[in-house]
Amino acid sequence: MASQAAEGQVAGTEVPASNAHADVFPPFDTNYFAPQIIWLAIIFGLLYLLMSKIALPRIAGILSSRRNAVDDDLAAAAQAQFDASQAATAHEKTLATAKARAQALGQQAHAEATQAAGARRGQLEADLAARLADAEKQIGEKKSAAMANVESIAIEATHAIMRQLTGKPVEAGAVANAVAAAKA
Repeated sequence: MASQAAEGQVAGTEVPASNAHADVFPPFDTNYFAPQIIWLAIIFGLLYLLMSKIALPRIAGILSSRRNAVDDDLAAAAQAQFDASQAATAHEKTLATAKARAQALGQQAHAEATQAAGARRGQLEADLAARLADAEKQIGEKKSAAMANVESIAIEATHAIMRQLTGKPVEAGAVANAVAAAKA
């Protein structure tokens, strides 16, 4: 399965004909066992030193700084939550105080308005009572005046009626006596 390239070289996947290493796998060859163990110990030692002195302290530092950052963030969050709860409590207390104050002011304003309305009502009732008394007095005066005029009107009406009925003038004294007798 060989093929020739343009420059005349041969490339392929054929196994070489020599059987020099066919009997032992190179890492398990006893001729190379001691140097392999020495190099394994040297490389392991160097790797151990590299890891213990450089890599692991850096990783430990990173883990420690992350743990500290997380702990600080959790502490800050707890403090912020505590502060928020304190602020909420203070806000609720302020709201309750403001509500109580507003309610007290509203009740005070209502009481003042009721008192002012009562005073105004009393003043209006007194004014109306005075006007009513004046009106009743005027009505009484008008009634008295009217009653005083009723007798004269009755005399005049009787006189006119009698004149109409009889056709003769009637004596004024007789009509006045008749009206006075009917009134009594």
